[in-house]
Amino acid sequence: MTADDIRGDFEDAVNMAPKELEDWLATDESKAVGWGEGESVGHHSGRRIVEIKRTKKDDLTNDDYAHMRKVVGYVKRHTAQGGPEKDKAHSRWRYSLMNWGHDPLR
Repeated sequence: MTADDIRGDFEDAVNMAPKELEDWLATDESKAVGWGEGESVGHHSGRRIVEIKRTKKDDLTNDDYAHMRKVVGYVKRHTAQGGPEKDKAHSRWRYSLMNWGHDPLR
């Protein structure tokens, strides 16, 4: 898979703008989902996604590309689950995906 392929998949998966994601990460709902000690894995990923999206293409590192692939995998796996039948808009499923830069209601 080429760097262009990875970037394309990442751009497809991350449908939130950096500022929008940053604002979301500041909410209590964002901080209430996920797993990990202290800051959740997804919340930390969201902050990393903001950095990546604000980085020029030529300045992206191998670690950035590895994280982009991780984000794409997470978004694909969790959107495939389909979320809850009722109230997807206010579900932990949606909030978790949004921490990874993807709003499934779009």
